[in-house]
Amino acid sequence: MVALIFVVRTLLQVLLVTVFLLRVLLPLVRADSRNQLSQAVIRLTNPLVLPLRRILPPIRKVDTASIVALLIVQVASTAVLWLLGAYPSVDTGLDFTQEVLRALASTILQFYTFALLLLILLSWIAPGTYSPAAALLSSICEPVLRPVRRLIPPIAGLDMSGMFLIIALQALYILINYPG
Repeated sequence: MVALIFVVRTLLQVLLVTVFLLRVLLPLVRADSRNQLSQAVIRLTNPLVLPLRRILPPIRKVDTASIVALLIVQVASTAVLWLLGAYPSVDTGLDFTQEVLRALASTILQFYTFALLLLILLSWIAPGTYSPAAALLSSICEPVLRPVRRLIPPIAGLDMSGMFLIIALQALYILINYPG
């Protein structure tokens, strides 16, 4: 049963929720919508976002339909995992809501940790080259890296801000998932 929960959690939380999270993030960070990866995210999420957009108009830069779609997918994912027995301590609606929010926060923190790690590796392996993945990663990570770079300037030409941000994100992840 543990293996089944792992597979379902990976498919739902890591893949599906992350795709909808990207749908929310891409317009907020003004990522290139013509990028192949951006196009894939848009096409994968359109079946849920477009019907919601008819009822929920955007508020300035914020695509409310995408946010609601992300929440719907997160609630459905948590419900499936709860039915499989992944959350035995969840027994009330308040516990379920807290678990949905905790899982979403964890997914966001893990996503940014992984994105930052990939961006750092790409800067070491292929600095200055263009790839659709690197362009998308850069546009997603720059808004969170910018404030850290103001606090921690490059040391001898090395930008360590990404590493410090990864440490901070992992500390937040531990606080959220292991509060004791």
